[in-house]
Amino acid sequence: LMIKRIVNIKKQLKKGKVLIIYGARQVGKTTLVKNFLSTTKLKYKIVSGDNLQLGLELSQCSLQSTQDFVADYQLLVIDEAQRIENIGLALKLMVDNYPDRYFIATGSSSFDLASKTSEPLTGRKNVVKLYSLSQKELLAQQDKFDTKTNLENYLIYGTYPEVITTKHKNNKQKTIQQITNSYLLKDLLEFEGVKNAKVILKILKLLAFQIGSQVSTVEIGQKVGLNYRTVMKYLNLLEKVFVIFPLSGFSRNLRNEITKMSKYYFYDLGIRNALISNFNKIDNRNDLGQLWENFVIIERIKKNSYTNFFTNYYFWRTHQQQEIDLIEENSGKLFAYEIKWQAQKSQAPQLWSTTYTNSVFKEINSDNYLNFIT
Repeated sequence: LMIKRIVNIKKQLKKGKVLIIYGARQVGKTTLVKNFLSTTKLKYKIVSGDNLQLGLELSQCSLQSTQDFVADYQLLVIDEAQRIENIGLALKLMVDNYPDRYFIATGSSSFDLASKTSEPLTGRKNVVKLYSLSQKELLAQQDKFDTKTNLENYLIYGTYPEVITTKHKNNKQKTIQQITNSYLLKDLLEFEGVKNAKVILKILKLLAFQIGSQVSTVEIGQKVGLNYRTVMKYLNLLEKVFVIFPLSGFSRNLRNEITKMSKYYFYDLGIRNALISNFNKIDNRNDLGQLWENFVIIERIKKNSYTNFFTNYYFWRTHQQQEIDLIEENSGKLFAYEIKWQAQKSQAPQLWSTTYTNSVFKEINSDNYLNFIT
């Protein structure tokens, strides 16, 4: 089963710019590129950043080395480009000297690729973020009934392409555990300064139990024996390799709005459940509310990202415990969403309504969610 991705490389590719495709490992970056290459008429060359010889040559950033690399190809593709030292400068040299060629670079860590390309490639790159499969992509393969029927699987095993195309539940479980253990940890240990994967695993497990709650870095630090600065560094790292993402508290008018602590969510729920080894069916879980909240938020982010709809995301909470799960702020307007598994006819908290009078409030539940995220 080949699931068509929303990202269209042909549309994104421009002469004189590098197309950078980011995303966690195993979300399908290489497959996406190879599918495009199988249809293109351009003369291309695809190499991997794992190739040491190539890495050494390109990292010299000399005219000779880039000339040898580009040769007479119209399209140059570097997979896992973050592994090559000075990759940003090397790409800049190529783009500047060969403005009539096309370039693609993929990377499974925004940390390395972004830091290595942001300065040199100012104005010379087009960035696309690829996520694990979105409901919008799945909906293109199946009807709404099937998408809703499979919802439990998405909440438990996540939506990595390999997990989705694997048939039986036991095999889905094995696949997501493998992705979690081999790729995730391998990625983290590649970073300089990360010597202890066990500590990072402990932090991730703590976060897995705290979806939808504000996270205290001090408290996490006490539990794993690190100071809060180191915890912050690790959280930052986990964001960079697309494992978790934060929502911060929204505040504009009130002294009693809580903004100090963020909430953290997982890019993929399969990874989250693998970390705590819980693949129970949703009837036997006490964390369905957390799974649902995480699912709706990340699917909404995927949808907005793929449709180039730019918005800021927050949660809202006051010291009096009035709260709203998701706030979106765009073009000067506020949209507030309360996320409930079962329809409850939620009302906006009184304080929110009186403070932000022009905002829109809506409940998202398991009956009406699909339109919201597709």
